Amino acid sequence: MKLPKELYNGVIILIGISLYFMLMEILGLANLYYLRLFNVLFVFYGTNRTLRMNYKRGKNLFASNAFSALATSLLGVFLSVLALIAYSYFQGGDAYLESLSKTFLFGGDPSIMTYSISLLFEGIVSAVIISFMLLLYWDNHLKND
Repeated sequence: MKLPKELYNGVIILIGISLYFMLMEILGLANLYYLRLFNVLFVFYGTNRTLRMNYKRGKNLFASNAFSALATSLLGVFLSVLALIAYSYFQGGDAYLESLSKTFLFGGDPSIMTYSISLLFEGIVSAVIISFMLLLYWDNHLKND
């Protein structure tokens, strides 16, 4: 059974983000909040990969490509947030989260769910912006060829 390309590339986004954050933690860089911004590159890569696959297969309709791009990026973000929740509980729950939230944009003591929901909203916004940037790029790219 072949997985849909949106799910496959969403899992690639999850793997990329997970490995990146694990590497940051191993190197002791997890407290540098600005390095967390680079996770957008993995969403960009997975979404671009989906769109490239669509265009190679001759799927040039903007609406279907928009759905495909959004599905890929949102799946990647959603799976990454679920992985963060599981990892946070595995690392000690709220005690682990306190080390993350000190360097993030939260006041007080957010719970794992509060932290994760806010990251989910941030991820959804990023996914939508990235998807439409890539859709416009590919649409323009095809018109120029």
